[in-house]
Amino acid sequence: MTMHSEKLKYNRVLLKLSGESLAGENSGGINPEILTYFVSEIRKVVDQKLQLAIVIGGGNIFRGLSQSAQKMDRSTADFMGMLATVINSLALKDALNQNDIPAVLMSAIHMVQVTEPFVKSNAINHLKNGKVVIFGAGTGNPYFTTDTAGVLRAVEIEADVILKGTRVDGVYDSDPEKNDNAVKFDELSYIETINRGLKVMDSTAITLAMDNKLPVIVFNFNNKDNLIRLVNGEKIGTKVRGDQ
Repeated sequence: MTMHSEKLKYNRVLLKLSGESLAGENSGGINPEILTYFVSEIRKVVDQKLQLAIVIGGGNIFRGLSQSAQKMDRSTADFMGMLATVINSLALKDALNQNDIPAVLMSAIHMVQVTEPFVKSNAINHLKNGKVVIFGAGTGNPYFTTDTAGVLRAVEIEADVILKGTRVDGVYDSDPEKNDNAVKFDELSYIETINRGLKVMDSTAITLAMDNKLPVIVFNFNNKDNLIRLVNGEKIGTKVRGDQ
Protein backbone atom coordinates (compact mmCIF):
# COMPACT_ATOMS: atom_id res chain seq x y z
CA MET A 1 0.00 0.00 0.00
CA THR A 2 1.38 3.43 -0.96
CA MET A 3 1.89 5.62 2.07
CA HIS A 4 0.67 9.10 1.29
CA SER A 5 -0.18 12.20 3.27
CA GLU A 6 -2.71 14.62 1.83
CA LYS A 7 -0.75 17.54 3.31
CA LEU A 8 2.34 16.95 1.23
CA LYS A 9 2.87 18.74 -2.07
CA TYR A 10 5.07 15.86 -3.23
CA ASN A 11 4.58 12.14 -2.70
CA ARG A 12 7.96 10.80 -3.87
CA VAL A 13 11.14 12.87 -3.78
CA LEU A 14 14.81 12.37 -4.58
CA LEU A 15 17.11 14.35 -2.29
CA LYS A 16 20.57 15.03 -3.74
CA LEU A 17 23.28 15.93 -1.24
CA SER A 18 26.97 16.64 -1.73
CA GLY A 19 29.63 14.52 -0.11
CA GLU A 20 31.38 17.71 1.04
CA SER A 21 28.36 18.58 3.17
CA LEU A 22 29.04 15.46 5.28
CA ALA A 23 32.47 16.80 6.23
CA GLY A 24 30.99 19.95 7.78
CA GLU A 25 33.78 22.29 8.88
CA ASN A 26 36.35 19.52 8.46
CA SER A 27 38.43 19.32 5.29
CA GLY A 28 37.23 15.77 4.61
CA GLY A 29 35.81 12.62 6.10
CA ILE A 30 32.45 12.20 7.81
CA ASN A 31 31.40 14.46 10.67
CA PRO A 32 29.15 12.57 13.15
CA GLU A 33 27.34 15.81 14.09
CA ILE A 34 26.40 16.40 10.45
CA LEU A 35 25.08 12.84 10.19
CA THR A 36 22.94 13.49 13.27
CA TYR A 37 21.58 16.67 11.64
CA PHE A 38 20.80 14.79 8.41
CA VAL A 39 18.87 12.17 10.38
CA SER A 40 16.84 14.79 12.27
CA GLU A 41 15.83 16.57 9.02
CA ILE A 42 15.03 13.30 7.23
CA ARG A 43 12.93 12.08 10.18
CA LYS A 44 10.55 15.06 9.80
CA VAL A 45 9.59 14.13 6.23
CA VAL A 46 9.54 10.38 6.85
CA ASP A 47 7.13 10.98 9.74
CA GLN A 48 4.80 12.66 7.23
CA LYS A 49 4.96 9.52 5.04
CA LEU A 50 7.02 11.11 2.26
CA GLN A 51 8.61 8.50 -0.01
CA LEU A 52 12.26 9.58 0.12
CA ALA A 53 15.22 8.50 -2.01
CA ILE A 54 18.69 9.95 -1.52
CA VAL A 55 21.82 10.29 -3.65
CA ILE A 56 24.92 11.56 -1.86
CA GLY A 57 28.21 12.49 -3.52
CA GLY A 58 31.68 11.36 -2.51
CA GLY A 59 33.68 14.59 -2.66
CA ASN A 60 34.56 14.52 1.04
CA ILE A 61 36.54 11.31 0.40
CA PHE A 62 37.56 11.32 -3.27
CA ARG A 63 36.53 13.17 -6.40
CA GLY A 64 37.33 11.90 -9.89
CA LEU A 65 38.18 15.39 -11.16
CA SER A 66 40.18 16.42 -8.09
CA GLN A 67 43.80 17.50 -7.80
CA SER A 68 44.78 14.09 -6.42
CA ALA A 69 43.29 12.37 -9.46
CA GLN A 70 45.15 14.43 -12.07
CA LYS A 71 47.65 11.77 -13.15
CA MET A 72 45.20 8.89 -12.89
CA ASP A 73 43.29 7.20 -15.63
CA ARG A 74 39.92 9.02 -15.66
CA SER A 75 37.87 5.83 -15.42
CA THR A 76 39.89 4.61 -12.43
CA ALA A 77 39.51 7.96 -10.69
CA ASP A 78 35.77 7.99 -11.33
CA PHE A 79 35.35 4.46 -9.97
CA MET A 80 37.20 5.57 -6.82
CA GLY A 81 34.73 8.45 -6.57
CA MET A 82 31.82 6.02 -6.93
CA LEU A 83 33.19 3.85 -4.11
CA ALA A 84 33.47 7.01 -1.99
CA THR A 85 29.72 7.56 -2.46
CA VAL A 86 29.11 4.03 -1.18
CA ILE A 87 31.11 4.80 1.99
CA ASN A 88 28.99 7.93 2.59
CA SER A 89 25.79 6.05 1.77
CA LEU A 90 26.66 3.28 4.25
CA ALA A 91 27.30 5.87 6.96
CA LEU A 92 23.94 7.54 6.29
CA LYS A 93 22.07 4.23 6.12
CA ASP A 94 23.60 3.14 9.44
CA ALA A 95 22.74 6.45 11.11
CA LEU A 96 19.12 6.22 9.89
CA ASN A 97 18.72 2.59 10.94
CA GLN A 98 20.21 3.28 14.39
CA ASN A 99 17.57 5.97 14.82
CA ASP A 100 14.71 3.62 13.87
CA ILE A 101 14.28 5.02 10.37
CA PRO A 102 14.24 2.02 8.01
CA ALA A 103 16.74 2.57 5.19
CA VAL A 104 18.24 0.46 2.42
CA LEU A 105 21.26 1.06 0.22
CA MET A 106 21.16 0.08 -3.45
CA SER A 107 24.33 0.26 -5.51
CA ALA A 108 24.92 0.63 -9.24
CA ILE A 109 28.08 -1.47 -8.75
CA HIS A 110 27.43 -5.00 -7.47
CA MET A 111 28.91 -5.62 -4.02
CA VAL A 112 26.56 -8.14 -2.51
CA GLN A 113 28.10 -8.25 0.96
CA VAL A 114 27.61 -4.51 1.32
CA THR A 115 24.52 -3.39 -0.60
CA GLU A 116 21.58 -4.51 -2.66
CA PRO A 117 22.03 -4.11 -6.42
CA PHE A 118 19.90 -1.33 -7.92
CA VAL A 119 16.71 -2.78 -9.39
CA LYS A 120 14.02 -0.26 -10.25
CA SER A 121 11.02 -2.35 -9.16
CA ASN A 122 12.67 -3.25 -5.85
CA ALA A 123 13.53 0.40 -5.19
CA ILE A 124 9.92 1.46 -5.77
CA ASN A 125 8.66 -1.34 -3.50
CA HIS A 126 11.00 -0.20 -0.71
CA LEU A 127 9.71 3.37 -1.08
CA LYS A 128 6.09 2.24 -1.00
CA ASN A 129 6.86 0.27 2.15
CA GLY A 130 8.09 3.40 3.90
CA LYS A 131 11.83 2.82 3.64
CA VAL A 132 14.35 5.53 2.79
CA VAL A 133 16.24 4.31 -0.28
CA ILE A 134 19.84 5.48 -0.72
CA PHE A 135 21.39 5.05 -4.16
CA GLY A 136 25.18 4.56 -4.14
CA ALA A 137 27.95 4.30 -6.75
CA GLY A 138 26.55 6.92 -9.11
CA THR A 139 25.31 5.55 -12.42
CA GLY A 140 27.85 2.72 -12.28
CA ASN A 141 29.70 4.29 -15.21
CA PRO A 142 32.68 6.64 -15.33
CA TYR A 143 32.34 10.15 -16.84
CA PHE A 144 29.01 10.80 -15.10
CA THR A 145 28.55 12.95 -12.01
CA THR A 146 26.41 12.14 -8.98
CA ASP A 147 24.09 14.96 -10.14
CA THR A 148 23.44 12.94 -13.30
CA ALA A 149 23.01 9.82 -11.17
CA GLY A 150 20.48 11.70 -9.05
CA VAL A 151 18.43 12.74 -12.08
CA LEU A 152 18.64 9.26 -13.61
CA ARG A 153 17.43 7.56 -10.42
CA ALA A 154 14.70 10.19 -9.93
CA VAL A 155 13.40 9.51 -13.44
CA GLU A 156 13.58 5.75 -12.92
CA ILE A 157 11.64 5.78 -9.64
CA GLU A 158 9.18 8.34 -11.08
CA ALA A 159 9.94 10.96 -8.44
CA ASP A 160 7.86 14.13 -8.45
CA VAL A 161 10.88 16.39 -7.98
CA ILE A 162 14.60 16.47 -7.23
CA LEU A 163 15.56 18.52 -4.20
CA LYS A 164 19.21 19.52 -4.40
CA GLY A 165 20.45 20.40 -0.93
CA THR A 166 23.33 22.90 -0.91
CA ARG A 167 24.78 25.49 1.48
CA VAL A 168 23.22 28.44 -0.36
CA ASP A 169 19.52 29.29 -0.52
CA GLY A 170 19.07 28.87 -4.26
CA VAL A 171 20.56 29.71 -7.66
CA TYR A 172 22.18 33.12 -8.19
CA ASP A 173 23.46 34.96 -11.25
CA SER A 174 26.95 34.86 -9.66
CA ASP A 175 28.53 33.29 -6.58
CA PRO A 176 26.74 34.80 -3.53
CA GLU A 177 29.65 33.78 -1.31
CA LYS A 178 31.96 36.00 -3.37
CA ASN A 179 29.60 38.72 -4.66
CA ASP A 180 27.35 40.64 -2.25
CA ASN A 181 25.30 41.93 -5.20
CA ALA A 182 24.48 38.47 -6.56
CA VAL A 183 20.82 38.17 -7.55
CA LYS A 184 18.79 35.09 -6.62
CA PHE A 185 16.36 33.48 -9.04
CA ASP A 186 13.05 32.17 -7.68
CA GLU A 187 12.27 30.23 -10.86
CA LEU A 188 14.19 29.32 -13.99
CA SER A 189 13.62 27.25 -17.09
CA TYR A 190 16.14 24.56 -18.03
CA ILE A 191 17.13 26.48 -21.15
CA GLU A 192 17.89 29.58 -19.06
CA THR A 193 20.13 27.62 -16.71
CA ILE A 194 22.06 26.20 -19.68
CA ASN A 195 22.27 29.48 -21.63
CA ARG A 196 23.36 31.49 -18.59
CA GLY A 197 25.88 28.81 -17.56
CA LEU A 198 24.35 28.65 -14.08
CA LYS A 199 25.86 26.01 -11.83
CA VAL A 200 22.64 24.22 -10.92
CA MET A 201 23.92 20.84 -12.09
CA ASP A 202 26.23 19.79 -14.89
CA SER A 203 24.81 20.01 -18.42
CA THR A 204 24.27 16.25 -18.75
CA ALA A 205 22.13 16.20 -15.59
CA ILE A 206 20.16 19.32 -16.59
CA THR A 207 19.49 17.97 -20.09
CA LEU A 208 18.29 14.64 -18.71
CA ALA A 209 15.96 16.46 -16.30
CA MET A 210 14.70 18.70 -19.13
CA ASP A 211 14.03 15.75 -21.45
CA ASN A 212 11.96 14.09 -18.72
CA LYS A 213 10.21 17.27 -17.51
CA LEU A 214 11.53 16.67 -14.02
CA PRO A 215 11.57 19.79 -11.81
CA VAL A 216 14.65 20.53 -9.70
CA ILE A 217 14.60 22.70 -6.58
CA VAL A 218 17.93 24.00 -5.26
CA PHE A 219 17.75 24.94 -1.56
CA ASN A 220 19.84 25.39 1.56
CA PHE A 221 19.78 22.06 3.40
CA ASN A 222 21.78 23.57 6.26
CA ASN A 223 18.76 25.64 7.31
CA LYS A 224 16.73 23.66 9.82
CA ASP A 225 13.22 22.67 8.63
CA ASN A 226 13.82 23.71 4.99
CA LEU A 227 13.29 20.15 3.77
CA ILE A 228 9.96 19.64 5.55
CA ARG A 229 8.78 23.11 4.52
CA LEU A 230 9.59 22.37 0.89
CA VAL A 231 7.72 19.09 0.74
CA ASN A 232 4.74 20.83 2.32
CA GLY A 233 4.68 23.27 -0.59
CA GLU A 234 6.47 26.36 0.73
CA LYS A 235 8.40 28.35 -1.87
CA ILE A 236 12.02 27.92 -0.78
CA GLY A 237 15.14 28.09 -2.91
CA THR A 238 15.09 28.17 -6.71
CA LYS A 239 12.82 26.00 -8.82
CA VAL A 240 14.03 24.88 -12.24
CA ARG A 241 10.79 24.13 -13.98
CA GLY A 242 10.01 20.79 -15.56
CA ASP A 243 7.68 22.23 -18.19
CA GLN A 244 10.22 23.24 -20.84
